[in-house]
Parts: sequence; C-alpha cells; structure tokens
Amino acid sequence: MTNEFSDQFLLEAERHSVWGVAQLEALMDFLPRAPWSADLSTCSYQQGEVQLRVSLLGTFDMEQGSWLWGWANPGFAGSEVVSLSAAVARYGQAHRIPEFTASEVDLSGFDDPRRAAEMLAFAGMGVANAPGYIGQPAGPGTQVYFLPDDAKVPSARLDPVALPRVLMTDVALIGHSPKQAVMSYFEHHEVPQRVESDRLLADLPNGNAVVVSFDSMDRIGNIQVMATS
Repeated sequence: MTNEFSDQFLLEAERHSVWGVAQLEALMDFLPRAPWSADLSTCSYQQGEVQLRVSLLGTFDMEQGSWLWGWANPGFAGSEVVSLSAAVARYGQAHRIPEFTASEVDLSGFDDPRRAAEMLAFAGMGVANAPGYIGQPAGPGTQVYFLPDDAKVPSARLDPVALPRVLMTDVALIGHSPKQAVMSYFEHHEVPQRVESDRLLADLPNGNAVVVSFDSMDRIGNIQVMATS
C-alpha cells in the first residue's frame, strides 16, 4: 500500500464520516485557543483551562511520511495511555483492516500525506467511539494525535433542522459510500431506520420522518423531512 487506502479501511472510515465531522466541530468549540501540554504517564492533556484524560492514538512523521500507531510506539507499548489505540488494532484484526494492524503505515506515496494522516486519525476516532481527536505539533516535522477519553467533552446532537445540510455536506468527506455514511449516522444516534428499495426512511427524535433517496451509485439524490402528525 503506497498511494491509496484499502477498501476495508475506506468503508470503515465512511461509517463514521457524518457523525465524526459534527463531533470534531463540537470538540473544537469546546477547547480554548490556548497553549497545550500533555503528561502521558498520567494520560493527562491540558489546553488552556481545560484538562482532559486522553489516549495516545499515533504520531505522524512529516519528513518520512509515516504514521506510527500509539500501541506500536516502543516508549508506550502496553501502557494505559495507548489503550484506545490498542483497541483500534484489535478491531482491525477482527475486521481485517490492514491500516489498523500495521504498526507503521507508509503514507509517503499519497498525493497529500498529511491529509492521509488525518484520515487515519479520523477513522481511529470512529472505531474507538471517541468524542473527536486532537492533533498537535510535537517537535520539528512531527504531529501527535490524541483521543479524548473524558466525559467532559460534549457530544454532538442530531439537529433535525440542520439534518439535510449536514448529510449533503459531510458525506463528501470520503465519498466512498454515501449510503453507508447516512445509515451509520442514524445508527450512531440510535435513530430507527429502514431501507425500501432506493430510499432510506428514518424516524427522527422530534416525531418527524426523513426520507433519503439514492441514485444507482448510492449517491444522495434527495432528502425530504416530513411531519408525521
């Protein structure tokens, strides 16, 4: 794998794309614009006045274009601070996703290695069901990624009013399988849904229903929100 992700990885990342974008926005709104520090021996991350428990997800070497998972970092392997990273590896083994099981992922052949690293962080966040991820510079040419493991981080809620815009916009993040992205978004928010031919129908928490239509390539064709009473 030198210049593209596997289909297994892309499908997994797609599952988390819509809710993940909203959750990252919630995390960024929660964190102040301030200097940061971390004490990995205590799983502690500080940014301004906000202190969080975190897990080390991975690091990205910009010069080499390589990603190293936290569970494979010789300085932290087997320690508590890489517990969520290790959970990603176990998930990868169970679902045969090579990007999650290789200790180091070569991204140097990608058109945009930095974006590819963000994709790994994003997918890892989703698999771990973490409320976002935090990427910070950690020395010249190195980016470190943390997963918050703290109930203080607010969860992004499903907004029925903004739903059509959210679905249409955020499915484009990966674009591998928009239908999978929409289904997984409702699954994440525990919204009852059913598929009828080329349509997905979901019962929203406010009592309304949403109908998402797909074309022959599983792209979103239309979104309708209907009052049921």
